[in-house]
This record gives sequence, C-alpha cells and structure tokens, in this order.
Amino acid sequence: MKIVTIVGARPQFVKAAVVSRAIAEFNREKGEKVIEEVIIHTGQHYDANMSDVFFEEMRIPRPDYHLGIGGTSHGAMTGRMLEKIEKVLLKEKPDAVLVYGDTNSTLAGALAAVKLHIPVAHVEAGLRSFNMRMPEEVNRILTDRVSRWLFCPTETAVRNLQAEGVESWSEARIYNVGDVMYDAVLFYQKIAVPGREVSDILQEYKNNFYLATLHRAENTDDILRLASIARALDDIGRKIPVVVPLHPRASKRIKENEIKFSYVKIMEPVGYFDMLTLLKNCRGVFTDSGGLQKEAFFFGKPCITLREETEWVELVAHGFNCLAGADYEKILNLEQTFMHRDFDFSVSLYGDGRAGEKVVEILVQNHKADYLI
Repeated sequence: MKIVTIVGARPQFVKAAVVSRAIAEFNREKGEKVIEEVIIHTGQHYDANMSDVFFEEMRIPRPDYHLGIGGTSHGAMTGRMLEKIEKVLLKEKPDAVLVYGDTNSTLAGALAAVKLHIPVAHVEAGLRSFNMRMPEEVNRILTDRVSRWLFCPTETAVRNLQAEGVESWSEARIYNVGDVMYDAVLFYQKIAVPGREVSDILQEYKNNFYLATLHRAENTDDILRLASIARALDDIGRKIPVVVPLHPRASKRIKENEIKFSYVKIMEPVGYFDMLTLLKNCRGVFTDSGGLQKEAFFFGKPCITLREETEWVELVAHGFNCLAGADYEKILNLEQTFMHRDFDFSVSLYGDGRAGEKVVEILVQNHKADYLI
C-alpha cells in the first residue's frame, strides 16, 4: 500500500511524525514493507525554525518532495500547491492521500487527490469553529467534504460531522481515533531537550512565567486587535514574565505598526522540543493557536484563548480554557482570576495515546478489503 502524506505547516509536522512512526512500527511488526509512505512538504512554513528543525529533532523521514511554496496570498498559495501536488500524485500513483488539520496545504492536497480519484484520509476531521471568516474553517469543511476516511480527535468532532450529514455521503466513514497530538506529547516529552535560549529562560524565570503565542490572521492583520493583545500581555509582564516565541507573521505586523514591548520576552520561533519544555514549566498559556490549547491541557496548564471561539469546545466546557478574544480588560481580568484557580486535569478528553496506530490499522484494513480505488 502506498500512501502520500502532505504537510506544510508546523502543527502538521508534529501530527505526521506520530503517524509516520506508527507506519514504521507496523512494517517492523509485519517484517516487511506493508506500507510505503511518500512525504510531500509544500513549504508553507519555510523558515528553518518553523520547518527544518522539526524534521531533525522529531525523527521524521525527510520529505521526498519539497515544493517550496509559501509567503503569498491564500488563493495564490493554494493554487500553486494544487498544481504541484497533482504532478507528484500522477507520478507516484498512491492508494491514498493523507492530510492533516486545516491549512492551505491540507485543502490543496485533498483537492488534488480527489480530482484524480485518489481517496483522501483526513486526520483531525470534524473540528468546527463556526466562523466562516477564518481561512482554517473553510479549509477544514471542504477537506472533510471530499475525504473518504474522517479521523476525528473527539466525540464532539464526530457529532459535528454527523450533524452535517456526512454518513449519507457515498463512501465517507467516520472514526474517533483520539488526538494524534496527545500521542506526540506522550512520546516526545520523554526525549525533549531544550536549546540554549530556552534553558536560559528557565534558569532566569524558573516556573514563574506565562507562555504566549500569536499567529492567526484575525489578530495579526487587525491592528486594533493586535495592539490590544500586545498591551495586555505587556501589562501582565509587569508582574509575571511573559515569554512569546513570535510567529513571523506577527513579528512583521508588530514591526510595521511600531508596537513596542517593555515587559515581554520576545523570542524567535522555537522547535517542538523547546515548546514542550516551555509548556511543561510555565504557569499558564495565552494563545490563538488551536494546537497549543490542547497541549496546555496535556501539561496541566490553564489556557486563555485570544479568540472569540474555539474548535476545542470540550476544554471550555470542562473549565480548562476560556475565551478572551482581543479584549484588553478581559485578558487582564482573566489573568487575575481564571489563571489562579485550582484545576483538576485528570479527565481524559483526547483518547488513549494510540491515535496514530489506529489510523494506520484502519487504512490497512480498508486497503485489504479493496475499498481503495
């Protein structure tokens, strides 16, 4: 069985690492190469700290194809990806295409495959923010609609797809396998070694700092929202240090708008191991990232989400996460109240840590049953 895996953005490297490792383990157990994986890296995240370091430290097989596409508008990026991915698929003739999450790489990979009648498997299917202004929401809905195998991380995601009538689509199948990000944290936290800069931060701040990230277009491209969040984080930093590994998009907008920080520790983007170390040692998290909301939960850290909604509604429902948007006063008030509560993180929300194995087993079973075209 030949599978083409398509990645391009930082969270996808983490997710793909889990399934790639499960594929390798499956082949070892069978004593033969039952599954051949071909990896396409679109180049959506092209900065070395956002891309190359992940493949090195996470032991992900190097991409077989690097398309080098990034740094342009959504439409241009997706179109160029679609064209180049199609050429690779025509050459490789895979039995299935595996895509992750909700990026332009995800949508382009799914569209290229389905137009060639190659079945699509979508890992992290069924997530919904119900905000169609988000490019990610558009990407995930369209990808789900053309996928044959919908691998959901939660029961909420399953219910979202059922409500949309997915089970009536021909050949579409829904599976709740759990969250591959949970698999990743369980595996990589055992071997994560921080770099020099993060080690220095831990020595200086000990466990008394907040971790913050900012990258979504709704925040970075709206100067009022960006300035409000930045001012709130800076004011919080007066009493408790705030460490911000700054996404290139956010960094560019901050420089363009001459936003200044006095009490925030700004860093370049960090690798996955550094991020795990920061998560493990921080007091809490401020973020507009979907993945980091979950990872905060995995490490038992409260999270204030800098958005008006979240796909990970179970975190809010169980009181581990709260929504602050870009409201300066609300961010400050939640830091003073929510961040200082007592939390019980013992509840299981994202599976048993075997999501990657389940994805591989299901794909192989379906292949053997001649479901693949």
